[in-house]
Amino acid sequence: MAELNNIAPQAPMPEVDSTLKKETMPTQNIKPLYRGTQIVWYILLVIEILLMFRFFLKLVGANTAAGFTQFIYTASYPFAGPFAAVFNLTQVQGSIFEWSTLLSMFFYFIVAWLIVKAFVMAKPVSTEEADAKLPTQEKL
Repeated sequence: MAELNNIAPQAPMPEVDSTLKKETMPTQNIKPLYRGTQIVWYILLVIEILLMFRFFLKLVGANTAAGFTQFIYTASYPFAGPFAAVFNLTQVQGSIFEWSTLLSMFFYFIVAWLIVKAFVMAKPVSTEEADAKLPTQEKL
């Protein structure tokens, strides 16, 4: 017991100020990502409108000799063409229900959505945002 009394008293721990500094996100990193997502959605909109016109014109049996119809079929073919052989055409008295065009519209929407998700994942995040969102993410 005498040995315990010979231990020198320890100095008190110094106080440390542990306040966090407010992080600021430079906007030059976020603006290109935002603009990129806008461009992706705009390109998707143009493709979807072309495919929608194609689907509608085929459905109502539009005159293929008409200039507008030829333009729509020509402009939309690069997007609808790869899917043309997936389904058989459903034809009723000159009207064509083109399932492959609907499939292509769905496919391009999914591709655009995945690209936008990749842009969002590339967005820089602050420490506060990471601390708040990380616990809520699903565990792999």
